Amino acid sequence: QVQLVESGGGWVQPGGSLTLSCTVSGRIFTTDAMAWYRQAPGKERELVAHNPSGGTTNYADSVKGRFTVSNGKNMVYLQMNSLKPEDTAVYYCNGDFRLLGGGRFRSWGQGTQVTVSS
Repeated sequence: QVQLVESGGGWVQPGGSLTLSCTVSGRIFTTDAMAWYRQAPGKERELVAHNPSGGTTNYADSVKGRFTVSNGKNMVYLQMNSLKPEDTAVYYCNGDFRLLGGGRFRSWGQGTQVTVSS
């Protein structure tokens, strides 16, 4: 199994910045892709950024130029700049993995709240 734990959410004023972190742990052989999703109240969960292993990160049009995904050792980050009230949502880390011993596994974090307001 694979566990994802997000952190770094909070309250920020419009125009501000936040960096979300996602800690990855488990019996991972390889990572096929990591992604960030968000879900605002009353709305469906939407893809924010998709980062395939060895590929180019794709961003939702609504965050392009403001959000950036980066990777560290067992970590994935979402740098969010120029935040807008419409960015308010619960943000989820997601990953597709191949496991030691075989098999594939899709994992979700528990989510972290981001609130953008004045």
